[in-house]
Amino acid sequence: MFHILNPDEFQTNPWKNGGGVTHEIARHAVGEGWQWRISIAEVGGDGPFSLFPGMTRILTVIDGAGIDLLSAGGVLEARLHQPVPFSGDLDVTARLVGGPVRNLNLIYDANAVEATVEVVFGPATLICAAGTVGFLCLSGAVIVSGDGLPTGAFAFGTGIDIALAADAAGLLIFLRDRA
Repeated sequence: MFHILNPDEFQTNPWKNGGGVTHEIARHAVGEGWQWRISIAEVGGDGPFSLFPGMTRILTVIDGAGIDLLSAGGVLEARLHQPVPFSGDLDVTARLVGGPVRNLNLIYDANAVEATVEVVFGPATLICAAGTVGFLCLSGAVIVSGDGLPTGAFAFGTGIDIALAADAAGLLIFLRDRA
């Protein structure tokens, strides 16, 4: 069972720190909070990142050259199509590399959820039978369980089959509850 969300269905919200906007794609609510959230952030300038205490983040640049994440512990280099995991507790300041970027953020409670983000290039066929799966089409022809997935759209659910043509690329997200 899956559904497709087009970009005009994403929920646009200001960042927690007020420095920009994020386009929320999906979240799993638990009580007053959430266990995980998938969103696309638009980063137009250097500045601090919002903190997400107790959470883990995986940031993947989907448009633009990249972004350096500066912290007391050093620099994390986030470049196009290279997922970068880090703690939501980490006090990070962003420095853009070559101009604005858009990045997909997966923020999750690692005590409750196992999660991965993988960049996939076609041609490829993926059969995703276990857990919750998300797929963001970055480019090219992508078919999800028989339905076309337009560039910028997101397929989400369980039991998804994904076929990428030779010119296609996307981000594959796996979420599985820790038992």
